[in-house]
Amino acid sequence: MTEDNHTPQPPAQHGDGEHGEQATTVQPTPPKLNLLSRRDFMTLLIGGGASMVLAATLAQPLDTFARDILQARVDGAHEGDPNYRWVMVIDLSKCIGCDYCVWACQATNDTADDMRWNIRVEDQTQLGNTFHVTRPCLHCHHAPCVEVCPVGATYHRADGLVVMNYDRCIGCRYCQTACPYGARTFNFSERSETNPRVPEWGTPEVERRPRGVAEKCTFCIHRIDAGLAKGLMPGVHEEATPACVNICPVNARFFGNINDPNSTVSRIINTTPTLRLREDLGTDPSVYYIPPEGLI
Repeated sequence: MTEDNHTPQPPAQHGDGEHGEQATTVQPTPPKLNLLSRRDFMTLLIGGGASMVLAATLAQPLDTFARDILQARVDGAHEGDPNYRWVMVIDLSKCIGCDYCVWACQATNDTADDMRWNIRVEDQTQLGNTFHVTRPCLHCHHAPCVEVCPVGATYHRADGLVVMNYDRCIGCRYCQTACPYGARTFNFSERSETNPRVPEWGTPEVERRPRGVAEKCTFCIHRIDAGLAKGLMPGVHEEATPACVNICPVNARFFGNINDPNSTVSRIINTTPTLRLREDLGTDPSVYYIPPEGLI
């Protein structure tokens, strides 16, 4: 991996709290990978501006065409309710690195080991304490992947979720290049293997994606929609809540509607110091992290 001359900026903070130094090393999973410096980690996981510029440049010839499709999608779609905006809160001070959330996501969404939608990496605070970071799709309110898609296959719903139309996807991978968080995977071949996480960690609830499309975490959108149709509230009722949240054995993950000031996620964000990955990019992510002691 080639480093550029720009050191990534630390993520912005929310709420009150004391500030310390950021961690200096990280060991990603699987453990066979070499130990990365913080700069390498941020470049690998949190992304690089050069990729976004490249994708935007490549998409420019189709810009007008893309925007027409996107507008048509907005005008003709009635997906999601603007009264909701779904967010996830992950407490890094509680996470024990058990990988339950990773495996439950794999089983529920039928993903392969090398195409995980939810990943985990390890890091250390300045105090030498190990903590674990899991990264689903961040469902950015200003998502670069949406901006560069030339055919409107990636788009925003009215509730803020970034979703995929796999039938429309042409496999150009602009979205994968543009995502500053590395949250996209690509199906290079037709999958026929058995999912190693089924049935121990759940059973597939969505159709396996075809060859030649980009894919990503959906916040288990199928559960959200089905739950709301039954009068269930995501983040409150398990049936309507993402699998990774339900499976957590230490209650380190929370989900809900940030537009509701009385929701659990709203109360946490308003009263607890939190951070989001690379807020300096202006993406407005929908995943908030509660940092462990000594991280900031």
